[in-house]
Amino acid sequence: MSGPFRLPSGGERSIAQRLFISAAFWSALVLLVAGLALTTIYRAAAQRAFDERLEVYLRAIVADVAMGDEATGQLGEPQFELTRSGWYWQVARVDSAVVKTSRSLFAARLPSLAEAGVARDSTGLRKGDVIGPDERRLRMVERVIDGGADGQWIVQVAGSADEVSAQTRWFTLALFVSFLTLGVALVGATALQVRYGLRPLRRLQDEVAAIRRGDSDRIDGAFPQDLAPLAGELNLLIASNREVVERARTHVGNLAHALKTPLSVIANEADADSSPLSRKVREQTALMRDQVTYYLDRARAAARSTMIGSAADVEPALQGLLRTFEKIYAERGVLFDLDCALGLRFRGERQDFEEMVGNLVDNAGKWATTRVAVRAGALADDPAAPGFLLVCVEDDGPGLPAGQREEAMARGRRLDETKPGSGLGLSIVADLAKVYGGALTLEDSDMGGLKARLRLPRA
Repeated sequence: MSGPFRLPSGGERSIAQRLFISAAFWSALVLLVAGLALTTIYRAAAQRAFDERLEVYLRAIVADVAMGDEATGQLGEPQFELTRSGWYWQVARVDSAVVKTSRSLFAARLPSLAEAGVARDSTGLRKGDVIGPDERRLRMVERVIDGGADGQWIVQVAGSADEVSAQTRWFTLALFVSFLTLGVALVGATALQVRYGLRPLRRLQDEVAAIRRGDSDRIDGAFPQDLAPLAGELNLLIASNREVVERARTHVGNLAHALKTPLSVIANEADADSSPLSRKVREQTALMRDQVTYYLDRARAAARSTMIGSAADVEPALQGLLRTFEKIYAERGVLFDLDCALGLRFRGERQDFEEMVGNLVDNAGKWATTRVAVRAGALADDPAAPGFLLVCVEDDGPGLPAGQREEAMARGRRLDETKPGSGLGLSIVADLAKVYGGALTLEDSDMGGLKARLRLPRA
C-alpha cells in the first residue's frame, strides 16, 4: 500500500507486503513438505508393488520346481529370456550347486541375500538390493524351500531397480509441475485477497490525505466494521483539534484586547504631556505594543499550524499581495513580477502565508530600485523533508552583506533607521516559517540585491 501515514524506515514493510510475503512463505513451505511426503509415500508404494511382482514370479518358480526341472522358467515374461536384461531368476541347492537359471543370466550367478546378512521377514522371504552381474542395481527376493528327499533349494528372483527409480522420478516431476502451478495460483489468489482486503485501508488513507491537503474537513463514506470505529475516532480527533484551535484563537484575541486597551490609555496620557518622562513612556509604550502584536501573532500562527486539514492556494494569494504592493510603491515606479507553478498549495492558513510573504515583498519593495521578482514552485522531494514548496523574493536594490543577514532576522533589529518599520518583519517571517517546519534564508540575488528563500510545507 503506497503513501503510508508516516514515512517508514528502511527496514519496515507495508501491511500488504507483510501479508503477501507471509502467505507466500507458508504456502511454499506447506507445498514443499507435502511434496516430500507424497514422494516418499509413492516411492514406498512403488517399491512394495515391485516386490509383490517379484514375489509372484518367485511363487511361480517354486511351483515349477515342485513339478520338476523341465517346467522351470515358464513365467510368461520375455525379459527373463533376454541376455543381461536386468530380470533374472536362479534356483540352486543349499550347497550352492546351481540347478537352473534364466537365460538372461547367461552363465552368471546371483549373489545371496543370506550371505549378505539380510534377515527373513514374517513370510520367510528375504528382500534387498544387490549388484547384478552387469553391475546394475537389482531388487531381489529370495526364499529357501524344502524339497524333501531332494534337499533344500534357494529360489531367487531379481529385477532392475531402475524401474522403481524411473517411476519415482516421473511422479516427482509430475508432482513438481502440479505443485508449482498450484503455488503460482495460490500466490496470485493471495495477492488478490490482500489487495481486496486492504482496499478499505487505502480508501481511509485517501480520505486522511484529502483532509491533510485541505480538500475535505472530515472522513466520509461507509467502512467495514473493523475500520468504522477508527474512522469515527479520527473524525472526533479532527473536530476536537478544530475546537482547541478556535478556543486558542478566542483566548489570544481576548488577551490582545485586554493588553492593547491599557497601552492605549497610557499612550494617550503620555501624549498630553511633553516632558522627557512622557516621551520615554510613549517610546516604551510603542515598543510594548509592537512586542504584544508580535507574540500574539506568533501564538495565533502556532495554534493555526496545528489545525488538521488547513491549506491555501499559493498563486491567488501571491497575486493579491502583489496587486496591493504595486499600489503602495506606485509613486516610486517599482515593478513586481510573479512566476508561480500551477496548482501549488501551502499546507497551513492563508493569512499566515500572506503575512510571511507580505513581509518579504514589503521589505524588498522598500529597498528595490526598480524591480521585485517573486518566484514560487515545488521543491524536489527530499527523503529527510518531503513535500515542501519554495518562495523566492528578490530585488535589485543595494543588497545586504553576508555578515549582517543573521542580525537582520533578529527580533526588533533595524539596520537602517531611515526606512519605516518596527524591525519585526523578517523576524516574524522566520518564526512563522519555523512554526510550520519551514525556514527562511537570505542570499545574494542575481538581480544585484537581496534574495529571500522561504521554504514552507506543501499540501
